[in-house]
Amino acid sequence: MFHTTNAPVKGRFSGRSLSVAVGLASLALATGSVYAQDQQSLEERLAALEQKLAEVEPQATGDEGFSFNTYARSGLLLGGDLQSVPGGPYLTPAGSVGGPVGRLGNEPDTYLEAILNYKQVAENGTESHYRLMIADSTTSSNDWTAGDGALNVRQAYVEFSNLASFSGIFEEASIWAGKRFDRDLNFDIHWLDSDIIFLGGLGAGIYDVKFSESVKSNFSLYGRSFLAFPSDVQDQDITEDTDNLILTADNYFGNVQWTISGMKAQDNDLRVVGGAQQAAETGVHTMLAYHGDSFFGLSDGSFKVAVLHGQGLGAETKNIGADGDLHEDAVSTRLALYGTTYLSDNWRFAPAIMAETSEDRYIEGDEYQWLTFNARLAQEFTANFEMQYEGSWQTMDLTTQGYQGRTAVDGDYSRFTIAPTFKPQVGGFWNRPEIRLFASYSTWDDELDGYSAGDALGADSDFESGQWTFGTQMEIWF
Repeated sequence: MFHTTNAPVKGRFSGRSLSVAVGLASLALATGSVYAQDQQSLEERLAALEQKLAEVEPQATGDEGFSFNTYARSGLLLGGDLQSVPGGPYLTPAGSVGGPVGRLGNEPDTYLEAILNYKQVAENGTESHYRLMIADSTTSSNDWTAGDGALNVRQAYVEFSNLASFSGIFEEASIWAGKRFDRDLNFDIHWLDSDIIFLGGLGAGIYDVKFSESVKSNFSLYGRSFLAFPSDVQDQDITEDTDNLILTADNYFGNVQWTISGMKAQDNDLRVVGGAQQAAETGVHTMLAYHGDSFFGLSDGSFKVAVLHGQGLGAETKNIGADGDLHEDAVSTRLALYGTTYLSDNWRFAPAIMAETSEDRYIEGDEYQWLTFNARLAQEFTANFEMQYEGSWQTMDLTTQGYQGRTAVDGDYSRFTIAPTFKPQVGGFWNRPEIRLFASYSTWDDELDGYSAGDALGADSDFESGQWTFGTQMEIWF
């Protein structure tokens, strides 16, 4: 998921357009009656109208008013027979446990986020921010997709900052409550469309408790709901669903980030997974990350590296606290890193690695191991045109113990994409919007077809190893 959402808010609108429209209407009326009203000039009347509007309408300045930002992508993915084919960064067997492959030329969906913001500043200087995010997703190519879309409210929260009564270590702190993505525990490897870490749900928290110039902490309590589950327990007052409560401390020491989370889902140990009642009721999750301001110290650019570890309910290392089927003895460790740099004046380079190993994940004795290498290259030709290239290789060894009817597999997947790309201005990996054409070649070991009959590479799928796919896509954020 590109939650992106991290791009700066640039698009703004406000009641100023209403002011202009009313002013023009007033001008027309005034022109027809100016000769009958010599006592008051046209300029005076318009000035009075502007003053009245200013008293009632919020202005979209940098600190106050309404603003809008978005992320969206939409693409068509076709096989050699000019028919739609499966795609997505999680189409391999490893994708079922969070193992992504590259996304360029591999997305057959339309996904969008519409984000509305309203900001106010009280007389005492306290700032408030209300955010509403609405998202939708569909793989249909039709213009009307209400029947198969997934329209959803993903965020709805209020945050207060610059609180007039806060002082000491809380002087720069902000507080929030509602449904949201965590501000800082939400960063990704864009080329894989995979979060390095994601924390979200219903809750409340405080950001930027500052102990010194280089040391600060964020604290939060989130709740996530696990879906109803079957249980073999009789005559017990249980609802067959549960909430997972996640308490998190997110700490910063300069460029180093250390996060620790504890969680508890009451009665989740009554869940039956794989015929056994051994699901976790508690869990712990931790991450150590470094946010670099160069390309691994070798050149200008940036990089991030993170090691994540979890046990019990914390063994879902990426999406904290989101999986209720995890075994009570589940243990997972994940590594993620990426960087961006320029190799020359017109060549950009962004490599990425993500890997995970887990044991007793769902059923005692299971093992899931996967590793992905990905690299995105871009060659800038003109102010509006560049060529993008992406290569991905993933290896996996999945011993499932029959979980959800899945078969153990061991094999590799590879894909290469070339994408002529048009944009308003080339330069950097983060300039959008883009319009792309692309061609991709994918191949994988035949053994992976046997993982699950219903997945993209399954034996029942017409999507076969060693074929080209083609398509077009737009992507935008602001």
